[in-house]
Amino acid sequence: MQASRLLSILMLLQLRGRVSAETLAEEFEVSVRTIYRDIDQLSAAGVPVYGERGRSGGFQLAGNYRTQLTGMTPAQADALMLAGAGQAAEALGIGGELAEARLKLLASLPPDAAAQADRTASRFHLDTENWYATDAAARWLSPLAEAVWQARRIEIDYRSWKAPVSRRLDPLGLVLKAGTWYLVARDGRAIRTYRVANIDALHVTQGGFRRPAKFNLARYWAKSAKAFEASLVTETADVALSPLGLTWLRDVNPRAAAAFERGAGAHTKPGWQRARIPLEASRFARLQWLGLGSEAEVLTPPALRRQIAAEAKAAAAQHA
Repeated sequence: MQASRLLSILMLLQLRGRVSAETLAEEFEVSVRTIYRDIDQLSAAGVPVYGERGRSGGFQLAGNYRTQLTGMTPAQADALMLAGAGQAAEALGIGGELAEARLKLLASLPPDAAAQADRTASRFHLDTENWYATDAAARWLSPLAEAVWQARRIEIDYRSWKAPVSRRLDPLGLVLKAGTWYLVARDGRAIRTYRVANIDALHVTQGGFRRPAKFNLARYWAKSAKAFEASLVTETADVALSPLGLTWLRDVNPRAAAAFERGAGAHTKPGWQRARIPLEASRFARLQWLGLGSEAEVLTPPALRRQIAAEAKAAAAQHA
């Protein structure tokens, strides 16, 4: 583990230039003291790495030193062939560059490893798009990507779930989640997430901005997504499901289905089971459970039962 981290630190210094001990500690999820020990190990191994104190200080490699320990193993080349970035790259307007990079990667590998990586790409395909996906976000992706690359401030008209709003933002990154594109941007001092398909108008200004020094897109997204999911699941309910109802629930809410299976017990209806599961707020849950039809029954809370019954009655009257 330490040897792998040492090599990663070396390549990171080569890539970014000067990097602080705190940033390296966050990157590799270790203590700052561990990073200092790693730097000592690199120095002892003859790597010309030095540090500077102060607010803008950090570690960097001396002169034009570059490591030669960047060769890829066959397994790593296979993993890159399966990166699944093809559709995303096309949407961002860099599909041609990705194809060229793939060819250069294959050409740089030893013959046997290149052949194996090419076979992997021809036998496995990753489709990042969701079913019935639309291209509502497509017209904005290329200019948004350019604004992210060039650190250009943007102005958008946006349809939030409350009401249409106008925002002036510093775009920090784009994220593709289960076929849906999201923009991560700074609004004043706060960093927020915007669904790209909900943008009605976009203007890329000539004004630039300075990116937050310690902002890490992957780390922000992981933390933000986890907090968002936790904010949705605010209630619990006792429910009963038929075998078919459980199958349908796995499709629409895998987390609820997993909770149901962990706590499932006998129910009075033959073949049915019951359990207590986490739910989204009632105003959303009623529509989800109504979609399971007669293959599911909410036993408690009574308020949710009444909401589902009222929704079903209104839908029946509308189709009478």
